[in-house]
Amino acid sequence: MTTVAARPSLATRLTALTKIVELGPGRLEPKLLAEASTLLTRAGERLKLSSEHTVVALAGGTGSGKSSLFNALSGLELSPTGVRRPTTARTHACVWGLEGATPLLDWLQIQWRHRFSRSSALDKGETQLNGLILLDLPDHDSIRALTDNEADRLIGVADLVVWVLDPQKYADASTHRRYVTELAGHEAVTVFALNQADRLSAEELAELVIDLNDLLRREGVEHPSVVPTSAVTGRGVDSLKSVIAAAVSRRRAAVQKLEADLHRLEQRIAQTMPVGESLSAPSTVDDARRLGLTDALCDAVGVPAVGEAMENVYAERSMSWVGWPYPRWLAKLRPNPLKALRLHDVADEIRGIASGSVSAQPAEVVNAVQALADGLSSDMHPVWRSSLNHAARSQAAKLPKALTDDLSEAAPRLDRVPWWWRLLKMWQYTLVAGFVLGLAWLATGLLFPGQAPLGVRLLGDTAALPWVGLMMAAVLGLGALSGIAARNFVELGASKERERLEREMRRRVSAIAETMVVEPVERELGRHHAFYTAMRAMAG
Repeated sequence: MTTVAARPSLATRLTALTKIVELGPGRLEPKLLAEASTLLTRAGERLKLSSEHTVVALAGGTGSGKSSLFNALSGLELSPTGVRRPTTARTHACVWGLEGATPLLDWLQIQWRHRFSRSSALDKGETQLNGLILLDLPDHDSIRALTDNEADRLIGVADLVVWVLDPQKYADASTHRRYVTELAGHEAVTVFALNQADRLSAEELAELVIDLNDLLRREGVEHPSVVPTSAVTGRGVDSLKSVIAAAVSRRRAAVQKLEADLHRLEQRIAQTMPVGESLSAPSTVDDARRLGLTDALCDAVGVPAVGEAMENVYAERSMSWVGWPYPRWLAKLRPNPLKALRLHDVADEIRGIASGSVSAQPAEVVNAVQALADGLSSDMHPVWRSSLNHAARSQAAKLPKALTDDLSEAAPRLDRVPWWWRLLKMWQYTLVAGFVLGLAWLATGLLFPGQAPLGVRLLGDTAALPWVGLMMAAVLGLGALSGIAARNFVELGASKERERLEREMRRRVSAIAETMVVEPVERELGRHHAFYTAMRAMAG
């Protein structure tokens, strides 16, 4: 069994339209937004008023016999019919069941002197019309209509519109161009009365009905309801009254009219911004794009270069503490290749982070932000793509300075000396002292063999000299080994310091990117998703 999805309620669709109006400024045309706001206002006001009454408006051009048909439907001479100039100047209303209708009539702005109520005696046999408010509108094409929009206003708010057409002007452009072409989707709340049928033969009337139906279908009215009438002979009046009575008894015309207006507005919005695959666009910034933005901004700041420079400076500084002293002293006697590498300048550059000498490159920052926006908006409507780009770049001008200022706090302390550097330096200088002592011993034994300088007999013992030499060689070897071990530990420590610095800088870059780029972008993505979700809900 096939399950048919229920159409969303009118309240749900109006809520969706409210969301569209809220998110539409800057994205939808102002005229379209104004129409949507007007519809929301009208819907809210109409739904608050009597649901037991149905407003049916008789609309038509001058001379169509609209007022005569109004009198025929009401059974009373309520609306004056012209002789020399058959026009209706003000709206007249006839109410079947006045109780509860006054607020609705006030909302329709019907003057008190033009309100009429059917008495119970006259309503015998017409209980099916109870709840009907029948309006005779001003002629939409009269001279007065050029300066008075009363007809247009009431055509827009009426629950059901009966277009009264006469045989001579049933295809009049002023009616079809201004009104009929706007009736697509309004078939359930629109009726066409081909009036003055008494002037035509049966064949002529049948031909006109067929022609009018064809004309209406060409103009987008898929299922037109055409009723031939004659206010003079009463022909078709009961049929028209039955059509009106059916709408009144269902108590659905007001809702159907609002639904039709919503449908038409939704189609116009969809033409401007079709839903299509828009909801497939991301509603958040995924982890991969966040990581890509952080990587790009780190490159713009120069995090890898700063980390590498810091590692080199760390290693160079360590040599003054943990390097085996003898090679270092000998190195001072020949040109130092490290100066050619300008590592001292790199150290100054690292220190310069705090003063802003190392800073983010604005062009690279903008490129990183733009790449994020382009990746997220590729499937969006151009208007939304532009708004997402604007959101992404809303703080791009401040971003380089924010990165530089915040990263200054992550600058390494180049004067920090690890405890093991001090300990190893003490050990190495102890070895140096041992070597010097051995050298003095060896010199004394060679220069004063068999003697006891300073009263120490052992110093003059030549038999101990080989052991002294062995001790000196051991000291040199131990010093060299400790220097090699220290170098390995220094390289490991420098690598860890670089990782710590780069990790801290990436954390700070990521936090700034989140606040200044990702959050504005996600707000715009949320608006985009909410807008098209509302579009889908409104369309049902």
